[in-house]
Amino acid sequence: MRVQIDPALCQGHGRCYDLVPDLFGEDEDGYATLTPLTADGSVPAGREDDAQLAADNCPELAIVLVGGA
Repeated sequence: MRVQIDPALCQGHGRCYDLVPDLFGEDEDGYATLTPLTADGSVPAGREDDAQLAADNCPELAIVLVGGA
């Protein structure tokens, strides 16, 4: 599974990094970023449900997941 954050949509609510802080982080302005675990755009094996949880809780749908588990 691949993950991306659409910076044009992210409003910095922080739900993704509150729920899954090892997969999603925040920049100096509070907008979502990928962490070292996801920096290459890949969700680590076995963490697909966590990435989906973050995506499902993003009010702006800024987290884009591609591919399946």
